[in-house]
Amino acid sequence: MNIRSLTRGDGVVIGAAALLFIASFLDFYSTTGGDLPSAWDTDAYRLVLPSVFLLGFIAAGLLVASRFQPESRKVLGMPLSGWGTVLAVSAAWSALWALITCPSTLDLGAGAVIAFLATLALAGVAVFGAKVPALAGSLVPEARPAAPQPYGGQPQQGAGYGYPGGQQPYGSTPQPVPPYGGTPTPAPGQHDSGAGHQAAPAPAADFSPFWFAVPVARPLFAEDGSPTQIAELAPGTWYLAVEQRGGTALVAQTQDGRRGILSDTSGIQRG
Repeated sequence: MNIRSLTRGDGVVIGAAALLFIASFLDFYSTTGGDLPSAWDTDAYRLVLPSVFLLGFIAAGLLVASRFQPESRKVLGMPLSGWGTVLAVSAAWSALWALITCPSTLDLGAGAVIAFLATLALAGVAVFGAKVPALAGSLVPEARPAAPQPYGGQPQQGAGYGYPGGQQPYGSTPQPVPPYGGTPTPAPGQHDSGAGHQAAPAPAADFSPFWFAVPVARPLFAEDGSPTQIAELAPGTWYLAVEQRGGTALVAQTQDGRRGILSDTSGIQRG
């Protein structure tokens, strides 16, 4: 389990579940001159406890647990995130009806209002979290591989695990970074000895790992070349390219150590 797999949307889910847990101990309904029991008093709230609170807790657990499981893993034909979304929407719907059907002789308690707000946030993130960039980003930001360098400069050595690029000797000419898939252009003076020609292009075996970020969400497929999607790369998060496949495809590694093939490398930002 790697906490870096969690997104900011997952943080909202965890916070909503904590808020829902607090609401379960507050008065669900109230009356003038007295207080009514909390949702855990099953004699008073036989339907509210399982349909609002327990469904909300289970939904939050499934949504968070889905981050640590392959998307191909399904339960009764649906991934864990799908089940979590269904239960979250059901809990919000039940909480709404608990507000609407409040008996005329009673008033809404703090538990009912907070429970509705918590389940509404839970359902909102479950349905729209992956589509909102602010929620799709990593909950624990990945350490930037290197501080910003002047245009054309090389990143400093030791900036991060596996991050390519060594420090240039003082006074030497930095070698320009080519576009992805291109051949590095030697700096002036780097030619074959006695021939006056430029050095031959580096073979694929000389590929150096580098950090990159995607402009939009991109699927990551199984490393064996099958069409099975094992993860989704989110914008705003740095990933490590560990190998080149074919002309443009990359073998990328996620924060939790999973590796797969990123076939669409257009517009990626190198660190």
